[in-house]
Amino acid sequence: MDRRKLILSGMAAAGSAAATSSAFGQEPVSNGSTTPAYSTGPASTYSADEMIRATSDFLGVTAESAGAAIEKVFRDKGQPTGYIAGEEGSGAIAVGLRYGRGLLYMKGRPTQEVFWQGPSVGWDWGGNASRVFTLCYNLQYADAIYRRFPGVEGTAYLIGGLGVNYQKADDITLAPIRAGVGLRLGANVGYLGYSRKRRIMPF
Repeated sequence: MDRRKLILSGMAAAGSAAATSSAFGQEPVSNGSTTPAYSTGPASTYSADEMIRATSDFLGVTAESAGAAIEKVFRDKGQPTGYIAGEEGSGAIAVGLRYGRGLLYMKGRPTQEVFWQGPSVGWDWGGNASRVFTLCYNLQYADAIYRRFPGVEGTAYLIGGLGVNYQKADDITLAPIRAGVGLRLGANVGYLGYSRKRRIMPF
């Protein structure tokens, strides 16, 4: 085989390897926007029965209480693609702060540690410590959780003794379900920023 044929053969092999790497999702592919699109396929979802069992076990409540909250969220949003199980503390005198830590679970994806923190402002006072079970909707890959999610705590409702509210950023919706101790009255507007590491400053 002469030198020219060797060069052409090597170039063809390199092109084939690059195409194979892209096909198996090892690199992000551009979709013309600032957000990378990952060729990992859509995330698998969790059934209501799976979430009722997990919520009941983690929050330490009855299956009936967990089922009432989960069924309401499922009616509103459908099946989640992930969930966060964690704990948080919060307090407010007009201006409030909230800090939390948990683990993000997605089917077929590595479990990731998640921290969250954020301020709030409104007609609000008191404090509480809570266990939080957060359903994640349209979360297709775990790293997309690391952003700010606005929410209105005044829209929270109680179902079976559990507090539920919604937070949304772009197409991703989070539905935190809280069970805890303490007193927190009022309505407030704020956001939670989710991060890979704990942040002292909530902003």
